[in-house]
Amino acid sequence: TPGAESRTLFALVQDAIRTLNSLQTNASYLDQVKRTRGDPQAQLSAMDTFLLRTGIQVRDLDQLNIIHVTGTKGKGSACAFTERILRNYGLKTGFYSSPHLVQVRERIRINGQPISKELFSKYFWQVYNRLEETKDSHGAAMPAYFRFLTIMAFHVFLQEKVDLAVLEVGIGGAYDCTNIIRKPVVCGVSALGIDHTSILGDTIEKIAWQKGGIFKPGVPAFTVPQLDRPLDVLKERAQKISCPLWVCPDLGAFEEGGRPLRLGLAGDHQRSNAALALQLCRAWLHRHTHLDVAELNEPWTDSKRPPPVAPAFRLDEAMLQGLQDTEWLGRNQVLHHGPVTWYIDGAHTTSSIQACVRWFRQAARIGKMPADGSEVRVLIFNVTGDRDTAAFLKLLVPCQFDYAVFCPNFTEVSTVGNADQQNFNVTLEHVLTRCLQNQHQWQRLTETGVDSDLWPLDPLGETPLPPPGTSTRVFPCASQALWWASQGRDPRLATPARRGSHALTTFPRLREAGAIHVLVTGSLHLAGAALNLLDPSLSQ
Repeated sequence: TPGAESRTLFALVQDAIRTLNSLQTNASYLDQVKRTRGDPQAQLSAMDTFLLRTGIQVRDLDQLNIIHVTGTKGKGSACAFTERILRNYGLKTGFYSSPHLVQVRERIRINGQPISKELFSKYFWQVYNRLEETKDSHGAAMPAYFRFLTIMAFHVFLQEKVDLAVLEVGIGGAYDCTNIIRKPVVCGVSALGIDHTSILGDTIEKIAWQKGGIFKPGVPAFTVPQLDRPLDVLKERAQKISCPLWVCPDLGAFEEGGRPLRLGLAGDHQRSNAALALQLCRAWLHRHTHLDVAELNEPWTDSKRPPPVAPAFRLDEAMLQGLQDTEWLGRNQVLHHGPVTWYIDGAHTTSSIQACVRWFRQAARIGKMPADGSEVRVLIFNVTGDRDTAAFLKLLVPCQFDYAVFCPNFTEVSTVGNADQQNFNVTLEHVLTRCLQNQHQWQRLTETGVDSDLWPLDPLGETPLPPPGTSTRVFPCASQALWWASQGRDPRLATPARRGSHALTTFPRLREAGAIHVLVTGSLHLAGAALNLLDPSLSQ
C-alpha cells in the first residue's frame, strides 16, 4: 500500500543517514585535517583512491563542467545566485553545498531542489556498498562524513547527467576534498575573513593562500574586492600557475539608469555575491553556449599591478530573473508569524555578524510598529568551534535586545528520532556549558548586575530559573528557546516536548508585547534548528 511504501522509504533513508553519521561528523573531519594538513597531496591522494573504489576516475569529473567557489563568507550565497541564473537558460544543474540546515539531502541538489528520498537512498547505498566491499584491501579505510558526501555528490551528478555542477568548497580550498577536480570551467572567491584558524591559519594572508589553492592553470578566476594583503596573495597564487584572475566590479556597474537590481537575498552584503555570480555565469556561458556573451580581454601580466577589474556587461532576462528568484534559506530570512517576527541568519564569522547586525537593525525598523508601541527584541544565539564568542556578542549589543537566550543547536534535547540532526562529537553537557559561558559573556558586556556565577546545570536538560530581573536565559534545546521567546504566541510553533521545562513559564512582558522581534544567529546549524521548528514542511 502507499502508506506502507512511504514508511519503508522513510526507514531506508533514516538507516542511510544513521550509517552516514557513523562515518564521523564534521568535527572529526576537522580534527583529521588538522593532523594531516602539512601534506595536502596525501589528502588528495586519499580522495583519489576513494573515488576509484566507487568506480569514478578523476578525469570523469571533467565532464561535470564545474564552477568551483571558495571564500570565508558569502560563498554559499554566490553559489545559489549562480545556480539559479544558469537554470534559467534551460540547463540541468547540480549544486553541492554545506552544511545542511534541516536535512542532509539539501547538500546535493538537482535543478535547485534537494535530491528526493528515493534518489538519496539509492545513490547512498551504491556508493557506501562499493566502499564497504573494497575496504579490506585498503586497510579498512572508509571516508569521513564530508568526504563521503563529496564522493556521493560527484556520483549523483554523473549518474543524473547534469549539464553543470556548482561546487562550494567545504573549508579552505587547497586541502579541501572538493579540490580533487582538475579542470573546472571557472573559479570564484567570495569575501575573505578570519575563520577556522586552527586549520587555515591565524592571519588573513594564510587564509587567502588556502583559498587560492583552488586556482587551476588557464582556468579563469574571479574574486570580489578584497583587502590589499589577501588580494596580493591571491594574485601571487594565480600568477604562479598562469591562472587568469579578475576582480568583480560593483553590482552598481550593471544597474542601468540608476535602477537597483532586485535580489532574492536580503542584505547589502549580498550585492558582492551577486556580482561574483554574474561573472561566473558569464564565463561559463561563454565556454559552453553559443549565446552572445562578450569575451574577457587577457588579464594582467605585470606582477606589480593589481588584478584587473572585469568589465560589466548587459544583463539579459535570464540573469535578471535569476538574481531576483534566488532563495537560500537561513540567510537574512524573515518569517512573520502573528505578533512574532523571526529574523534568521546563520552568520558565524565576525564580518558576517557585522552584516547581520546591519540587516537586522534595518529590517526590524521596517516592521509595523504596534499600536501601543510595545515592542520587545530577543536574541537567540549559539556559536560552535574555535570562534571568538565575545567578539560576536559585542557586535550584537547595539541591537538593543531586551532579552538574550542561549541554547545548543539541537532541535530537541534528544535527537534520537532525527538522524539529520545527530552529532556524536559533542555531549549535551558540553554544549550547555558553552551556552552558560556565552551567557556570562553577554552579562559582562551588558552590565546587567546579575551575579555572574554559572548556575548549576542538569545535563538531562533542566536549568533552574535565573535570579529575578536578569534579561538572559539558557535552554537545553532550540524548541524550548523559541517557545520561551514567543511565549506560545507563534501559532505555528509546537509546545516543547519537555513539559517540566521552565520554557513554559509565562513572562508578562513578552506575553503582552504588541510585537516580538527575534533574531536567531551565530551558527548555521542553529538557523537550521529554528527553521525545522518554524517551518515543519522543510523536514518533509
